[in-house]
Amino acid sequence: MKHLVVFALVFSALYSCTHQEDRPLPILGNRSVSPSGDTIYPKIPDFAFVDQDSQLVTNATFAGKIYVADFFFTHCPTICPKVKAQAMRIYEKYYGNPNVLLLSHSIDVKNDTVGQLHHYAQKMGIESARWHLVTGDHDEIYGIADDYFSVATEDPSSPGGFDHSGRLILVDINRHVRSFCDGTDPESVDKFMKDIDRLLAEQFPVKK
Repeated sequence: MKHLVVFALVFSALYSCTHQEDRPLPILGNRSVSPSGDTIYPKIPDFAFVDQDSQLVTNATFAGKIYVADFFFTHCPTICPKVKAQAMRIYEKYYGNPNVLLLSHSIDVKNDTVGQLHHYAQKMGIESARWHLVTGDHDEIYGIADDYFSVATEDPSSPGGFDHSGRLILVDINRHVRSFCDGTDPESVDKFMKDIDRLLAEQFPVKK
């Protein structure tokens, strides 16, 4: 996980120096070059999870959409309530925009059953068509956190038994990670929502 933290710090420093409203958001992660010379950017891999309404959620669910992802667990006693409060701001701001969805992965696959996620969603007052709270195979949930440049580990010494970042991650229509923020910090989320607006303008330009 240390390489993810180092990457995040380096990216944040560079991005803060070059961040301009008229520039496209960068594609994050280490890129490679194909034998033909084409640049290959990292992408969120194929996945299949189940959400709070027992619906299968896959990459196809987000086809042609951009989405905001995070990792949490429903009985989290520390940062999750703060992150969810900030994510709710995003949910409410873009509620009427069909091109923006949210995806929250539970890292407590034992206790966060579909029923528990459904109850949690009801308490939040969110719709599964707009915001999917998902559970699934333990290794798949934890493995995909790396692809989102996020942290999710089981740690008995941490509050609630899990160590995880409070990061909100922005993914574009091509499954590339384009931005992230500290989901516990309202100012960071304010800047993140500007990045969402920039990505919307880039990928869904208004036709004149």
